[in-house]
Amino acid sequence: MKTIINRIAILVLAVVLSIGFTNCKAVQNANNKQKGAVIGATGGAILGAIIGNNVGKGGNGELGAVIGGVVGGTAGVIIGNQMDKQAQRIEEEIPGAEVERVDDGIVVTFDEGSGVYFATNMYNINSASETTLNKLIGVFKEYPDTNLLVVGHTDSQGSEDYNMTLSKNRAYAVTNYLTSHGISGSRLTTNWFGETQPMYDNTTAEGRAKNRRVNIAILPNEKMIEDAKKEASN
Repeated sequence: MKTIINRIAILVLAVVLSIGFTNCKAVQNANNKQKGAVIGATGGAILGAIIGNNVGKGGNGELGAVIGGVVGGTAGVIIGNQMDKQAQRIEEEIPGAEVERVDDGIVVTFDEGSGVYFATNMYNINSASETTLNKLIGVFKEYPDTNLLVVGHTDSQGSEDYNMTLSKNRAYAVTNYLTSHGISGSRLTTNWFGETQPMYDNTTAEGRAKNRRVNIAILPNEKMIEDAKKEASN
């Protein structure tokens, strides 16, 4: 599997609950009527990789974190090199996962074919998923100066309200597993979109299986950014 470098920023209008990645508070997005702001360029690119081709076409789930802009100059190159190394480590540890390098971040997509997956109507972390997540946790511990956004999705079977709750449960199942195995809650933000952002055809069994997914976005935290700026100024 190769790392995909995506430099095209997608502008996104999304429903938003503003919460910084440095905030340890998990997102409460049960109210689908809340509206928000325009996401910046990097945020749009990363969101596009997380939620698929429906960016800007509507959807009910609120975005739980506002993702900042690209770090430019030499500092950006330093951060990019660190993210490239982390993406490579994830590919080495979990060859079935789709790993995308998106501007200053990384997006990892898990579905039925890549080690962390959910059966229809289920949100438990099964033994195969535990094995994969344990490998991912090892990489997260190697690179502590990053923040993590966990996003849950479902296929289109069942009602929209039911699927919104199901995607929330899937996202929190992953978040809770990470925190219970040594990943600080201050690094994590949790979000969910229900059935509103399919990446595959929900009319086929294969497409539905791929839409029952969780994405994890990995982004530099303030410490990584400040350290890179200091290194660049020397």
